[in-house]
Amino acid sequence: MSSEIVFAIIVTSIATYSSRFLGMLTSLRINENSRIYRWFNCIAYSTLAALISRILIFPNGVLMDTNYFIRVIVILISILIFLISKKNLVYPTIFSAIILSLMNSYYS
Repeated sequence: MSSEIVFAIIVTSIATYSSRFLGMLTSLRINENSRIYRWFNCIAYSTLAALISRILIFPNGVLMDTNYFIRVIVILISILIFLISKKNLVYPTIFSAIILSLMNSYYS
């Protein structure tokens, strides 16, 4: 490996793990019912909603070949899985990719 690749890996690892370490240290002092925490939570959900809307309305790359109806169905199923899984974002993310690929291959 060249020295530039090793340097890039080291720098990105330090950036990633230092921010996680600082997050762990400060998470002990965060009150989940505080106004600032709820504000950040609202920002996170609104960003997620904006990204989902962008993917639905203005798809990019391979999603441009996907039918609009299939994208709407996958998003609705993902929202349902999100609500059933007690607002866990991992399950709808995984299942949306699986459902989209299955529906796209079946209806194409």
